[in-house]
Amino acid sequence: MRARARTQVSLAVSADGERWLLLNASPDFRQQVAQTQCLWPKAAPRHSPVEAVLLTGAEIDQVAGLLSMRESQPFTLWATERVHSLLAENPIFSALNPAYVGRRSFALSTPFEITGANGTMNLMATAYAVPGKVPLFLEGRHAENLAGGPEDTIGVEISGGGGSFHYIPGCARMTQALRQRLRDAALVFFDGTLWSDDELIKLEISSKTGQRMGHMSISGEGGTIAAFANLGVRRKILVHINTTNPILDEDSKERRILASHGWEVGEDGMRISL
Repeated sequence: MRARARTQVSLAVSADGERWLLLNASPDFRQQVAQTQCLWPKAAPRHSPVEAVLLTGAEIDQVAGLLSMRESQPFTLWATERVHSLLAENPIFSALNPAYVGRRSFALSTPFEITGANGTMNLMATAYAVPGKVPLFLEGRHAENLAGGPEDTIGVEISGGGGSFHYIPGCARMTQALRQRLRDAALVFFDGTLWSDDELIKLEISSKTGQRMGHMSISGEGGTIAAFANLGVRRKILVHINTTNPILDEDSKERRILASHGWEVGEDGMRISL
């Protein structure tokens, strides 16, 4: 096997290379900052170039990194009302002092301007619902509706400087509405959790299918490769990849199949300009 080590997915975005928006706060936030020089402090004590964070859900791998940003470090936290309410239920997130961390909400399917600790960041965003599920820690409360509501799992289109891209780290299936949003997009980061729906069952790691976990598979008739085949997306990158996924092996047949359909596998340190 030939595979590279990866941290859990977050994405940093900037219009000027100085002030950064973080899409989801990975549990590996501290390590990711240490490996990324443009995110290092440059001015006063406790300065951070990360001026805003936008959450696409409330799963642990999307919010745990916020606790590494609690040191009187000013930034704006963007999320749906639903996600803000879930964070407010857990007193540990009150460590994000409201004197430094402003909470901002957004409505779905309505463009809004991203502002950070020092005002506008010259970035626009449009968030939209995608099929998914409630966070794992809430499954007991929502056993009758694990799919959750429209604000539980979202994708987001970010635009600025003449370019735009979509970030969808979790998605249970392709819908017609999502298909229309993504058609002819310049760049899409998309959920690459599992190669096959029964991957974890076959490996005797879990009794859950990918669909049960709120993720569509890459392969198969209803999978990601097939769903994107005629969308005209110019660059397609898989993120949120489970350690069981054979595409992580650069010599695997699954990786070759993926490449033959124009897909890339996300990795730490990728830098993309639009």
